[in-house]
Amino acid sequence: MADGNVSDRLIGLLTVRGEDLGAEWADKVTVSLGGRVSRAEVQRELQELYTALVAALGEGSLDGRGEAFGEVRALLTELSRTRARQGFSPTETAVSVFALKEVLEPTLTGVDNDVQAYVKFASLIDSLGLFTIEVYTRTREELIAAQAEQLMELSTPVVKLWDGVIGVPLVGTLDSARTMVVMEKMLQALIDTGSEQAIIDITGVPAVDTEVAQHLLKTVVAARLMGAECTISGIRPQIAQTIVSLGIDFGDIVTKASLADALRHALRRSGVTVSRTAPQAAGR
Repeated sequence: MADGNVSDRLIGLLTVRGEDLGAEWADKVTVSLGGRVSRAEVQRELQELYTALVAALGEGSLDGRGEAFGEVRALLTELSRTRARQGFSPTETAVSVFALKEVLEPTLTGVDNDVQAYVKFASLIDSLGLFTIEVYTRTREELIAAQAEQLMELSTPVVKLWDGVIGVPLVGTLDSARTMVVMEKMLQALIDTGSEQAIIDITGVPAVDTEVAQHLLKTVVAARLMGAECTISGIRPQIAQTIVSLGIDFGDIVTKASLADALRHALRRSGVTVSRTAPQAAGR
C-alpha cells in the first residue's frame, strides 16, 4: 500500500469523526496529566496539533522528521518545553501524542487497508512521540543548567564591608567553574566600589586541597593585577594542618583565622584606626 494511499485513508479516518476524535483525545490526555492542566488548555493545544497533523498527511508524507511535518514538530516542541517547565515527566509528555493511537483504533473497520494504514500511522506517532521526549530532555537539561548557574551566583555573594573593603564569603566546594564566578564578581565589585582591599572568607569551605588552594591563588593574583590586596580568612586549625601537610605555600598572601581579624587588618591597611573596646562589667 503506497504512502499516498495510506495518507488518504488516514485523512479519511481522522476527519470522519474529527471533532469527536479530538474531544476523546483531549479527555485521555487531561486524565493522564492528573488534572494539572485544564481541559480547555489541553483541547487548544491538541486541536492545533490535530489540524497540523491532518495537513501534513494531506501532503502524502508519513515521515515525521520530514519537511511536511515541520509545523507538527514546531507545535510538539512548544508542548514539550511547556510540559518540562510545568514539571511533568517524560512519560506524561509523550502520552499527549501516543494517546491519539488509542483514540483512532476503534474507528478501524477491520478492512486490510484500514489495518495497514493504522500500522503506518502508529509508526508515525511513535516517531513523533520520541521527538517530544528528545525536546523534553533538552529542555530539562537547559533548566537544570540555568538553575545550577543561578545557585552558583547566589552562593557567591560579594558584599561591601567598609569603605574600600569588600568581602567574598565562600560556602561549599570551590571548583574551577565557581572560581571563575568568584573572580569575575570580585573584580567587578572592586571596580564598582573603588575598593583596594578584598577579603576572601573560606570559613564555609569544608576542605582545602591543592586544587582549591590553586583556585584561591589565581583569584588573589587577579585582584592584585587590579591593584587590590587580598586577605584570606577562615583558616581553621584543621585547614591549617592540611595546608602544611600538603606543602601548599601561600607565599606573601595574608591569611587570618577569622573574618573579624581579616577586616581589622584590611581597615588598618586602608588607614582606618582600629581599637578594641574593653567589655563593660555586668550590671553597669
